[in-house]
Amino acid sequence: MSRETVGLLLGFVGVVLFGGSLPFTRLALESLDPWFVTAARAALAGLLAAAVLLVRRRPLPNGRMLAKLALISLFLVAGFPGFTALAMQSVGASHGGVVLGVMPLVTGIAGVALAGERPAPGFWLAAVSGAAVVVAFTLREGAGHFQAGDLLLAGAVISAALGYALSGQLTHDLKSGWEVISWALVLALPVSAPLMILLAPSAPSAIAPASWIGLVYVAVLSQYLGFFAWNAGLAIGGIARVSQVQLLQTFVTLSLAAAVNDERVGALTWLVALVVVGLVLAGRKAIIRR
Repeated sequence: MSRETVGLLLGFVGVVLFGGSLPFTRLALESLDPWFVTAARAALAGLLAAAVLLVRRRPLPNGRMLAKLALISLFLVAGFPGFTALAMQSVGASHGGVVLGVMPLVTGIAGVALAGERPAPGFWLAAVSGAAVVVAFTLREGAGHFQAGDLLLAGAVISAALGYALSGQLTHDLKSGWEVISWALVLALPVSAPLMILLAPSAPSAIAPASWIGLVYVAVLSQYLGFFAWNAGLAIGGIARVSQVQLLQTFVTLSLAAAVNDERVGALTWLVALVVVGLVLAGRKAIIRR
């Protein structure tokens, strides 16, 4: 397989794991506070990452890498989880899954700005078309205007796009995507661990088991293991191209929203997802110079 194909496959594995973020976050919020969920997912993932780094005996990154890791931590460990947790209080997971469909476009723009990638016009045509379809669907769902949760999801999109682009860059230096997210999580531990303890529910036994399951999912799979494949895919296949695979995340999120959150996903929602996937496939044919 070509490097681009390998990158796309790795990106898809990451997308499948990320697709459960909104449904399981919403599940966790049924009994848990959004601020606790944000801190706990970062702290639990950070402890797991610290153990992996110790077992693998990885050396501490240099100063330049640490500065970039701090930004990645800000965007992916604090920004995206925090915005999505707050958004899931007012909008459904299926709605959020479609809104996050604009993320590949924003990630592509971040790749151009930060990584020097130069997509051909065909790529931008496909990406902008996909984003336009998603925005139109969002406005229709909100009766012609954006909901409050949409603004929070917009913050999540921007945070994730910047974090993904920086992660793809740094993976070239550290040679492993898992190490990038591991160090980013460890850097956040001095903040995330105390906050987790401070915001923990006073009666953990009173929390519904389903909410704990949701928290474990977003901490272990969404916040950590998913990045193993995703960062490697971005580095191998290119940020702009592999970022388009994330449009497929809508399918995963819609399916899980129906199964996990008992949300009704209408035919129009699935149709929008199909149109977006078609545009992803069209964008895959465009030339991207690096």
